[in-house]
Amino acid sequence: MNQKYAPPIIGLAGGIGSGKSTITKYFNNLGIQSVDADDVAREVVQPGSSCLTKIVERFGANILLTDGTLDRKALRDIVFKHPDERRWLESITHPEIRASIATQLANAHSPYVLLVHPLLFETEQNKLCKFVVVIDTPKEIQIERIIRRDQSTEEQALRIINTQLNNEERLKQADFILKNNSNLIDLDDKVVTLNQCILARLDVRELNQ
Repeated sequence: MNQKYAPPIIGLAGGIGSGKSTITKYFNNLGIQSVDADDVAREVVQPGSSCLTKIVERFGANILLTDGTLDRKALRDIVFKHPDERRWLESITHPEIRASIATQLANAHSPYVLLVHPLLFETEQNKLCKFVVVIDTPKEIQIERIIRRDQSTEEQALRIINTQLNNEERLKQADFILKNNSNLIDLDDKVVTLNQCILARLDVRELNQ
């Protein structure tokens, strides 16, 4: 029986508003598959899930939208104001998220697979990765994107950013750094170059094993 191919895992880390989704799409356009922890986090709280049941038991039915789905903005407002509630939420969702991520990574078949995670280092999922790409985005650009995307205030945006590992600490642990502070055309070109660098490094690494 042939052993199933398991592609190398490359972490893509960056704080909220750093451009992870856009960058991931550019990698996807190059044939690189990805698993996005934010997408998985939404999947594990879908209606009928055990996680959503526990969330409703703790916060009440007002935490749901009229269609029965989770009001993510209302929950976010609660957990970022109350660290104990955030830790409780993570205790029930993170095991489910980890299990789903592991399954999806194992089923990938591109030359390598991206693990896109805003909390890659905080959750120690970087230990799954051969290399880690860190997105370097100025804080003022992050704040602007969060306000525009989520209709948040500057205070709310800063509160979320400050719960995550600061950018300097991420950069210290990076194998590759991708600066995202310019236009989309420049960013696309940077991803093409970075993909070539990653493939070259993986080839060298395989030869040395």
